[in-house]
Amino acid sequence: MSSEEHTETGTGWPQPAGPVRPSGPAGEPDPRPEAPDPDELSPLAPEAVPGRDESSDEGGDRVDESATVDLSRAAVDVDGPDAGASSQGDGPPVGGSSRARVSSAGVMIAVLLALLGFTLATQLKTTSTDPTVAATRQEDLVRILYDLNSREVRLRQDIATLEESQRQLRSGEQGRQAALEEATRRADELGILAGTLPATGPGLAVRFQAGEKPISASRVLDAVQELRGAGAEAMQISGGDRATVRVIASTYFLDGEGGSLVVDGRRLTGPFTITVIGDPATMRTALNIPGGVVASVAGDGGTVIVEDREAAEVSALHAPIKLEHARPVS
Repeated sequence: MSSEEHTETGTGWPQPAGPVRPSGPAGEPDPRPEAPDPDELSPLAPEAVPGRDESSDEGGDRVDESATVDLSRAAVDVDGPDAGASSQGDGPPVGGSSRARVSSAGVMIAVLLALLGFTLATQLKTTSTDPTVAATRQEDLVRILYDLNSREVRLRQDIATLEESQRQLRSGEQGRQAALEEATRRADELGILAGTLPATGPGLAVRFQAGEKPISASRVLDAVQELRGAGAEAMQISGGDRATVRVIASTYFLDGEGGSLVVDGRRLTGPFTITVIGDPATMRTALNIPGGVVASVAGDGGTVIVEDREAAEVSALHAPIKLEHARPVS
C-alpha cells in the first residue's frame, strides 16, 4: 500500500509535522505576551551574504556562519570586567594601567637611588671627621699642641747638633778630636739614660701624700709614664725613709704591705717623691691634665704636690748589668 493510500484512509502513520509559528486569527498578531515580533529575524537564521547564491547550499550541508567565533572579542572577555569596560569606552585604555605601573616603578627607583646617595654622602662625611679630636676638650688640645711644639724644638736642636758634628768630623785635622768629643758626649747621654751616671738640671720634685687610700703602684707608674711622655730625661724615686731608687726603662713597681712600694725589689715607705730632670712647664702640664695623675690621686683622697727645681739632682745610680755574651766592638 502506498503512502498516499495510508494518508487518505487514515490507516498509516501520520506524516511528521514541521515547526509552525503559532498565531491567532488571520491577519492578527499572536496574542501571547512572550511571542516574538514577527518582523524580527530569528537569531538562528543565517545572515544573507551579498553576492552569494543561496541555491548552491540546497544540495549540501549549510554552514552556520553565526557559529564563527570572534577571537578579538573573546580575548577582551578573558581579561575580565575591567578589560571589557575599557573596550567599550567606559574607562581608560588597557595600556593606561601598564603605563601607570611603569611610572610608579620609576618613581620608586628614583627615591631609592636618592636615599642611597644621601647615605653615601653621610658616610663619607662621618669618615672624614675625626671623632677623637672633636670630642677632646680645649685644655687637652692646648696641652697636646704645646707638647708637639716642644718636641719639634728639641728635634730641631738635635738636628742642628748632629749637622755640626758631621761638619767637624769632615774638617780634616780636627776630625779626630771632634770624633773623640762626640763619642764622649754620646757615652754620657747613654750613661744618664741607663742610670749609671748622675745628672743635674732643671726639673720638678713631685711628692705623693696618701689620704684615705694608700698611694698605689699603678698611680706612681702612671706618673712616671706621663713624665717620660713630657720629655723627662732622668728621674729617681725616694721614700720617707730616704731610700732612693733610680728609675730607668726596666724599673718595675709593686704594692707592698702597709701602703709601701716595692721598686726594683727595694721597699719604700711613704710619702714618695719623684725627682725628675726635664722641661718643668711641659711636665707640669702633663701631670695636671684632666683625668691624669693629680686628678686620680685626689679622687682617692690623696694629694700631689709639684715643685719647680732650677737644679734638680738625680744622684741615685743603677747597677750596670753584667753581660755574659755581648762584648763591645773595638
